[in-house]
Amino acid sequence: MRFIGNVIEKLQRHPKRVVFPEGEEPRVLQAARQFYALRLGVPILLGDPAKVKDAAAKLNISLEGIRVINPAASEDLDNFANRFYRLRREKGVKAQEARDAMLQPNYYGAMMLAMHQADGLVSGASHNTGSVLRPLFQIIKPAPDIRAASSCMAMEVEDTRFGEQGVLFMADCGVIPDPTVDQLADIAITTARLARHMLGTKPRVALLSFSTKGSASHPGVGKVQAATAQARHKAEQLRLEADFDGELQVDAALVPEIAERKLHDSPVAGRANVLIFPDLNSGNIASKLVRLVGHANAYGQILLGLNRPAADVSRGSSPHDILGVAAIIGVQSTDYQKLYPGADQLLPGD
Repeated sequence: MRFIGNVIEKLQRHPKRVVFPEGEEPRVLQAARQFYALRLGVPILLGDPAKVKDAAAKLNISLEGIRVINPAASEDLDNFANRFYRLRREKGVKAQEARDAMLQPNYYGAMMLAMHQADGLVSGASHNTGSVLRPLFQIIKPAPDIRAASSCMAMEVEDTRFGEQGVLFMADCGVIPDPTVDQLADIAITTARLARHMLGTKPRVALLSFSTKGSASHPGVGKVQAATAQARHKAEQLRLEADFDGELQVDAALVPEIAERKLHDSPVAGRANVLIFPDLNSGNIASKLVRLVGHANAYGQILLGLNRPAADVSRGSSPHDILGVAAIIGVQSTDYQKLYPGADQLLPGD
């Protein structure tokens, strides 16, 4: 709770509006209640008001301070449908199909976010990843100079010797199956930016592999080496104060004694607080292992590189996990232009 407690304190100073498309989901209702009770801002639930009210009553949850919007009865439905049609007509979407899409909570929520009717979006507790990401990628789009959106997890482990007082940022654990060199460098940069923003300290970014500094030869190792060099160069161009090193095995990245034996003079080895995985297989498996076996508090997937802040939570998330993700998304939105200069300049369909 150390990390997320600090995030909550930050958001209490700048409350935000977060939309939850899964308004009838019990865990989302519990998280929304806490979001309002902790004075983090206004939670917005999407769904049939009668069903949301019934679900809340079964949990003895008050809806005071919580907005409930039914997309089908919304006064914005026609405008949202028209904007989505203009966005997607070149892809063959018809006007009626655009309207039907806006009746789906994830599409409606993504459009609310794009239209600045919400400051962040959190979904995924009862929807699969594709159902959450598809509307966001079709409506929100990547931020300027970002080649592909990705994601990261904020992990809080009990042993404070790891990461930044027990906090580690891990990426990409949810979006890009096999990133290219360019994409891997982008993932490293965007995760470092978020870590800097959330922790207030210098990111120490380890690009991970099954080898350390050429101890094995394989095309995958070469990809990590090239991405490390590119991330360093891009960080210099962006004036991002962060250290990058790779390729590193995870023990060399996290354990000082092992780092001492395997390599010298690295600003990252043995002290990494950001871990970048070479592909989605390793990232997803590692993050779930840390959460389940290491009993870590896991907050994510925080989407990286989008024009607006959003998250795709796991279907195994607890109300506490969802609350923590919503708080991170809210804090992100307070300085989003610093994270992604030039983001969010146009409304969809304009």
